[in-house]
Amino acid sequence: MVDVAIQNITGYAGLSAGLLLSDHPEFKLVAVSGRADAGRMLSDVLPLWSSSRDLRIETAVPAVDLVLCALPHGAAAAAIVPLRTAGSKVVDISADFRLRDASTYATWYGEHPAPEMLASAVYGLPEWRRSEVATAGLVGNPGCYPTASILSIAPVLEAGLIEPFITIDAKSGVSGAGRGLSLGTHFSEVNESVSAYGLSGHRHTPEIEQELSAVAGSPVEIIFTPHLIPMTRGMLVTCYARLTRPVTSQELLELYRERYRNEPFVRILDSSPSTKWTSGTNLCLIHPTVSARGSHMIVLGAIDNLVKGAAGQAIQNANLMFGFPETLGLDRSVVFP
Repeated sequence: MVDVAIQNITGYAGLSAGLLLSDHPEFKLVAVSGRADAGRMLSDVLPLWSSSRDLRIETAVPAVDLVLCALPHGAAAAAIVPLRTAGSKVVDISADFRLRDASTYATWYGEHPAPEMLASAVYGLPEWRRSEVATAGLVGNPGCYPTASILSIAPVLEAGLIEPFITIDAKSGVSGAGRGLSLGTHFSEVNESVSAYGLSGHRHTPEIEQELSAVAGSPVEIIFTPHLIPMTRGMLVTCYARLTRPVTSQELLELYRERYRNEPFVRILDSSPSTKWTSGTNLCLIHPTVSARGSHMIVLGAIDNLVKGAAGQAIQNANLMFGFPETLGLDRSVVFP
């Protein structure tokens, strides 16, 4: 068994990872942390947790075989440095090791606490970086918006079928904002309302551009607008791009099905996906089509923001890092909240 610790288990991503690990045949959860709840038992904080596998919540986790770090950006990197020095493999669910360039990180997040480690980190989107993840000691788990966006648009960029300027309209459930309290995610403010945010620039923009540019082999520019939807979980992205040559919707479907033919967590649909179809799963559902005038393509992607967009993908990456089948432990639904 591989000993696993979760740093900051009491957040939504950390909790989801813990629930997935509870039945994993190869990973054993041995330590957890949570700053505000340190000293309490996990079952006291999370009543759905089984007392038979209870753990005391600590302020930090020890260096074990694998650490899933669900701390906020900045705090994550500071905690990961000693863990990596001690030999732990780490999957970072924060944004600290997604961007390769320290100056780009500084523009969007502030000064990076450990810029010397950026070069050794691997961007953990298995469908596009599987071989790199398999040999990595440090993986930057993609954000939820980038996961859905990159999986949805990358195949046509790789094929040279679209121009390198993409518009992404994205919608997320409220759990994507985390478990902390704020006016912007208060029930009375969010319920029966839809709102856009990050209009002047959202911090997931450089992450999406970085990875799509790598796929295209040249710079890609996006306009990315996220929206908050009055639902607990789920994410839907709608991507628009101008075609470089005429193509039919059927040709697009065939292209996507061939590119993702062996991907266990990506399914190509004949019609638009719904977020509810992905709830609690590590799936990404994609539907590509051609616009009515034939000049643009539209592709829709749906994921569960807490599973494929966070905890599930982290375990998918961890499976690869330890040489296990990447589907291991991900054949069950996790729905909390």
